[in-house]
Amino acid sequence: MGATLSNLTDGVANGSTIGPGLGDIPESCVACVFMYLTPPEICNLARLNRAFRGAASSDSVWESKLPSNYQDLLDLLPPERYQNLSKKDIFALLSRPISFDDGNKEVWVDRVTGRVCMSISAKGMAITGIEDRRYWNWIPTEESRFHVVAYLQQIWWFEVDGVIKFPFPAGVYTLLFRLHLGRFSKRLGRRVCNFEHTHGWDIKPVRFELSTSNGQQAFCECCLDEPEKDDANGNSKRGCWIEYKVGEFIVSDSDPAIEVRFSMKQIDCTHSKGGICVDSVFIIPNDLRKRRLKV
Repeated sequence: MGATLSNLTDGVANGSTIGPGLGDIPESCVACVFMYLTPPEICNLARLNRAFRGAASSDSVWESKLPSNYQDLLDLLPPERYQNLSKKDIFALLSRPISFDDGNKEVWVDRVTGRVCMSISAKGMAITGIEDRRYWNWIPTEESRFHVVAYLQQIWWFEVDGVIKFPFPAGVYTLLFRLHLGRFSKRLGRRVCNFEHTHGWDIKPVRFELSTSNGQQAFCECCLDEPEKDDANGNSKRGCWIEYKVGEFIVSDSDPAIEVRFSMKQIDCTHSKGGICVDSVFIIPNDLRKRRLKV
């Protein structure tokens, strides 16, 4: 098949013409086909011939891949970063994380779907007792996209709150907390976990909540540690990063910007809890999360 495709591309076989090939397709027709393909597929086909390469650089093709409010994302950057760029280059620029709010939040465009995703650092949230080093510590790490996580040693009132107001494009979004039971570090080049402070998460569930400025609400409860359930096969909730789904919300229009409030709480003061790392919150399109789960 590779040989056949090569012949179609060149339009020549053994020095003789074999008729029209892929190189004879008008660039405008190729561009119309590219409207239905993903950005990675377009970039792969651009290597076939000049017509495909030209269509793969068309502004009309790449504008169809950009989110409807991509200008809102560009506004987070200095104008000199995107002035005079083609739509293809703008897509490439936005597919890399854009930091804002003092580097505590990031937004980017998914390279396959062109959908808007966001992450919010623990430093961008309100954490009860975060300034008291008897309870919390900031740990630098390469395991976080923000290079730092909040580590809880022990506390009775556990509460983490956050809010984001942003013009998300229309769609259904999922909000998740990224958490890790135990303190991790590297020793002699190997990753090791310490569960010395990990306790209290199997006694009462943590309550996750979200609400939006247009009245949507969602919540769920779950125990973050289930040693009796997991001990038979090893405690799967300890020593690894887990994304806890809080719920979903719907955006019908990016104007006006929607405000989303979210939290996780365990405020039963009859027992203490500790030994957990709080990294970030993710807000991603619902269909993108389903695709990630299948991988």
